[in-house]
Amino acid sequence: MDTDVIVIGGGLSGLALADHLQRAGIAYRLLEARARFGGRIKVASVGEAGFDLGPSWFWPGQPHMAAMVKRFGLTVFDQHSEGTLCYEDEAGVIHRDLGFSSMEGSYRIQGGMSALIDRLVASLDRQNIMTDAVVKTVHDKAGVTVELQSGEIIKGKRVILAMPPRVAANLTYQPELPVAAMNAMRSVPTWMGGQAKFVATYDRPFWREKGLSGDAMSRHEPLMEIHDATDPKTGLGALFGFVGTSAGARQRQGEAIKTAAIEQLGRIFGQQALSPEKVFYQDWAEQIETASDLDLRPVAGHPAYGLPNALSDLWEKRLRMGSTEVATQFGGFLEGALEVAEHLAQDLIADR
Repeated sequence: MDTDVIVIGGGLSGLALADHLQRAGIAYRLLEARARFGGRIKVASVGEAGFDLGPSWFWPGQPHMAAMVKRFGLTVFDQHSEGTLCYEDEAGVIHRDLGFSSMEGSYRIQGGMSALIDRLVASLDRQNIMTDAVVKTVHDKAGVTVELQSGEIIKGKRVILAMPPRVAANLTYQPELPVAAMNAMRSVPTWMGGQAKFVATYDRPFWREKGLSGDAMSRHEPLMEIHDATDPKTGLGALFGFVGTSAGARQRQGEAIKTAAIEQLGRIFGQQALSPEKVFYQDWAEQIETASDLDLRPVAGHPAYGLPNALSDLWEKRLRMGSTEVATQFGGFLEGALEVAEHLAQDLIADR
């Protein structure tokens, strides 16, 4: 055997699981298809400032995230909430002074969520983690065997799919998994899989000078929800928004969406918003490591996540699911990714 546990996916759940295994003295190999670690955690850097293009927040009552930021000495700060909220109606008419910040009480991490990924990666044995490792086939033969697109073969006793179930459904399995298992994988919506995010940076958060929180809700595309993303250390101002245009409709429309988003910020926050220093756009639906074609359909509300019964005993538990979408309490969130990693680690350590 080359290793004990093969972890496929180098996002937060995969890296956290590798961290647990390493500290427990269990041999592992972690394979990430992208050229970077982090999965859906990605940051746009401007000097020392970092702006999240994936998840931005965690919350009180999420113990795994609290423990992780404490362990690595990360700087946590409150989401800016002082000031009033704006609302843009269907006709593009702006209504101000309608309430206070919708995300008051949320926490952010200085430098962006990638600061957590960087610390996790630095804690791992570099020879055990790989980027640009695209998995082609997973075999259940003499333990498990993972075949990479490069032709490399990795053998182990167990394999963990630390990736969205719908993405895992696109891998080839030999022998084929039961139809019920494949259907269950495809039925689990990928959190953020159909979303896109836009960020605009400015020399300072000028909207605060007008008594605005940076929060806005809109019924007029492209951005449906906007928040202050200012970096507290450098003072570099930023606004970010979730794109409301459906994943199918915005395909190959990135430049047009960026232009329309800047115009929208100008309507809501004034003339100064029309001249950002930098803009960033991330469409997660275009990332094959994150989303499948099934994720092009909008998700209505937060899915009821958890591990489907059909995925609970694959290859006599030599093949197991390990992404945030199968978490029982905080499915879809960063906390869910850490929750799943801890539970899997406990089982794997006990099996040892």
